[in-house]
Amino acid sequence: MGLWGRLRRRTPSRGTPDRSTLDRAAGRGDVAHLEQFVATRRGVEGYVEPRTAVTETTIVLVAADGEWTRRRIDGPETARRLSRELGIPVYDAQVTGYPQRMRDWTARQRRDRP
Repeated sequence: MGLWGRLRRRTPSRGTPDRSTLDRAAGRGDVAHLEQFVATRRGVEGYVEPRTAVTETTIVLVAADGEWTRRRIDGPETARRLSRELGIPVYDAQVTGYPQRMRDWTARQRRDRP
């Protein structure tokens, strides 16, 4: 049986979450990174990305200057709770898309790279 067949047939054991993606779950280090990003930048907004067959749910934080970071999160509910705790707005990336400043920042980083 191939990899995809094993993934489809796998059932979670008692007490463990259903891990039907190829990605690892979110950890405390992911949340700590997000907290640190918000604490050291201004105008941060969150964009929740849905779980896919390859990755768990992620959140992209975008600062006012367009700098951004992406980390795994334990689902959309957790992303919304975390954003409330951090005092930042959160959006559904599939609905709103990403802000232009994020794309501009990425383009500047590529252009300025040695």
